[in-house]
Amino acid sequence: MDVRSRREGKDLRKVGFYDPMKNQTYLNVPVILYFLEKGAQPTGTVQSLLKKAEVFKEFPSNQMKFN
Repeated sequence: MDVRSRREGKDLRKVGFYDPMKNQTYLNVPVILYFLEKGAQPTGTVQSLLKKAEVFKEFPSNQMKFN
């Protein structure tokens, strides 16, 4: 999401989705890794989904700054 837009504003690029009702997740990992390399910081919820999907195994740990 663009930080300058509203919470439900237009997304810059869709990188995946999570449907808690069906417990279904789709992640476009190459695009997610691209944005993380550029400095994007995931929210806590997204961070937990990425950890569960083991996305961070493909990302150098010294580049990630978690809160």
